[in-house]
Amino acid sequence: MKIKSKILVNKNPKKLESWKKLEIHFNKIKNIQIKEYFKKNPKRALEMSCSWKGFFLDYSKNRIDEKGMSFLKELAKEADLSIAIKKYFNGEKINSTENRSVLHTALRNFSDKPIFIDGKDIMPEIENVRTKIKNFSKKIISGEWKGFSGKPITHVVNVGIGGSDLGPLMVTEALTFYKNHLKPLFISNIDGDHVREVIKDCPAETTLFIIVSKTFTTQETISNAKRIKKWFLENSSEESIPKHFVAVSTNISKAIEFGIHKENIFPMKDWVGGRFSLWSSVGLISSLAIGYKNFEDLLIGAGEMDSHFRNSPLDNNIPVILSLISIWYNNFYEAESEAIIPYSEYLKSFPSYLQQASMESNGKHVDRNGKPVDYQTGTLIWGATGTNAQHAFFQLIHQGTKLIPTDFIGFKNSLYDEIDHQNKLISNFFAQTEALMVGKNKNNLKSEGVSKELIPFKTFEGNKPSNTLLIEKLTPYNLGALISMYEHKIFTQGILWNINSFDQWGVELGKVLANKVLDELQSKSKINHDQSTNQLINFYRNS
Repeated sequence: MKIKSKILVNKNPKKLESWKKLEIHFNKIKNIQIKEYFKKNPKRALEMSCSWKGFFLDYSKNRIDEKGMSFLKELAKEADLSIAIKKYFNGEKINSTENRSVLHTALRNFSDKPIFIDGKDIMPEIENVRTKIKNFSKKIISGEWKGFSGKPITHVVNVGIGGSDLGPLMVTEALTFYKNHLKPLFISNIDGDHVREVIKDCPAETTLFIIVSKTFTTQETISNAKRIKKWFLENSSEESIPKHFVAVSTNISKAIEFGIHKENIFPMKDWVGGRFSLWSSVGLISSLAIGYKNFEDLLIGAGEMDSHFRNSPLDNNIPVILSLISIWYNNFYEAESEAIIPYSEYLKSFPSYLQQASMESNGKHVDRNGKPVDYQTGTLIWGATGTNAQHAFFQLIHQGTKLIPTDFIGFKNSLYDEIDHQNKLISNFFAQTEALMVGKNKNNLKSEGVSKELIPFKTFEGNKPSNTLLIEKLTPYNLGALISMYEHKIFTQGILWNINSFDQWGVELGKVLANKVLDELQSKSKINHDQSTNQLINFYRNS
């Protein structure tokens, strides 16, 4: 296949004038304390913050000044970000190595505007799938759909891996407050113990299984599905499978061969990447767990963030601002990671979700021409919920030797109106960003009467950067917008780094070798690997 590399203009960012300006400016300001910026500019907090609906972003606690931000915006313009955004949303095949459009955004389009791929409007099909999800969700939730014994469904198990697991799991967990009586469960890992632990508490007569695999050949998913089917048939018969198994797939014949009725197969499209698929029929379990109306609100929130990203100027464009700041730390300060700290236990899986979304997208070593890059791409993403994180790894962020830019995400209102708890939670939320910035010096410690011997241990350097995102409330709409915001941050980074954010060839080799090793383990045939791998296989065979 010939790569259509000209769909997006290829520009090495290091050769752009704005990048050169940033390099010079970085050397001038790299040692300036964030506190000094506030002293020089009394309006800094106001000027380095922006709002969108129920979102408020304060990015003033960063190691950059207004001039640096202006150069970063020049970089976005010089890299033709606005043109790339138009091509992204218009369905042009910007995933050049797979010759595919990237249109997960179309799944949350509720306007009357058509979206075309190869001259065909895809919106009627998207609307049909939404209707199918809506009607199916209504049947399951209402109890109209019955299992083999005539009882309604009580448990729903999503069987998938990667984007077919991380996205719907995160959303379903994040919106637990809105869930109904159904018990959602997830099986992803091919670890047989994991499968057995999940299904042992599932009543066969009232459990629905959703098998999510685009090709219906994914090793982990199909192996788990076959194991579950074997367990199910110990309690029922082949004729009962259509009442308890549905599929999300493009491979209709394979799903039917498994025993799933054609009308219970929900389609997937190749213009939706796995890590961006929670908006599609992959989100079926979320619709079942929280109800279709809440699932649709999730889509609407994401769609409105899409409009913000497409139409807002750079000065007030939240995903673009976050992306530019990330590039500043990655490529100029050489910070290798970013922490994501949501101050809501509902979002405990959000950092893990963003790990895949970001690291699978932007972990690339060649540009869109296939040439090796001579600059850092990608960022290590990690994190946990506050205040748990404060008692786990914040020591490293505060006093360690690594620079770790951190996104703090919080909500103004708790869902159960626990005012006392919420005030304590938010006080920690605000205090940590302040502590990271201001630190604690020797003079502070002396005035507190700290002994000379302890002063080195209690000194905080400060000057640790953070973004603070304060959102009105954790609703389906706001969650959708939050996820969409990070998707567009990732997209923008890929454009500025001149890489393809939408393929993931790096995961393929391990799959191929795993199949080869599996054959060798099962047949005990001659092995031909490196010395270490041969030794491991032999040790496993002989144990």
